[in-house]
Amino acid sequence: MQVPKKLRKHMTAKVESLYGFEMRAPDNRRALPGERKTYDIKQLWQRNHEILQMTLVGMKPKDIAKILDIHPQTVSNTVNSELGREKLSLMRQKRDDDVVDVAKKVAEMLPKALGIYNSILEGDERISKMQKETADTLVMDIGGYRAPTKVQSESAHLHLTKDDVEEFKKRGIAAARASGMVVDVVNK
Repeated sequence: MQVPKKLRKHMTAKVESLYGFEMRAPDNRRALPGERKTYDIKQLWQRNHEILQMTLVGMKPKDIAKILDIHPQTVSNTVNSELGREKLSLMRQKRDDDVVDVAKKVAEMLPKALGIYNSILEGDERISKMQKETADTLVMDIGGYRAPTKVQSESAHLHLTKDDVEEFKKRGIAAARASGMVVDVVNK
């Protein structure tokens, strides 16, 4: 089957005919000459908004393209378009305003939490466990005063002799004394 030259560019996928001949199926993504292609604007805008939202949270364009199963250039075009830049700017401003609002609320609640601590120190027995835990959460977690806690766990499997263990103990005691720690060693 001979396809007219001007229609060839609109045909991509290869299909086998009833008689085993290779044919090209029409590419439905493109309109044929003289045909007008219509788009669902709502669906396109939702996809753009999804791309911009992922960009806002710090995802890389390559990762966005992979997740959404689109070409990275589509992500770039969306983010760098005038409409995309404006929308992203508005989204960033909204996010920043929300952070400021939360910070103001925390600043208002922090003195109350510190007041609970003050009452506990003064011996006020009317302070409940829940009030203290709430104050802890406000001051430590939300207020950002908790010491960073990163737990890194590694394990090793060793076969040590008694002499090796004694050497480790000596080195540990020497290091503790060098750092100014009080060391009380009890040998068993």
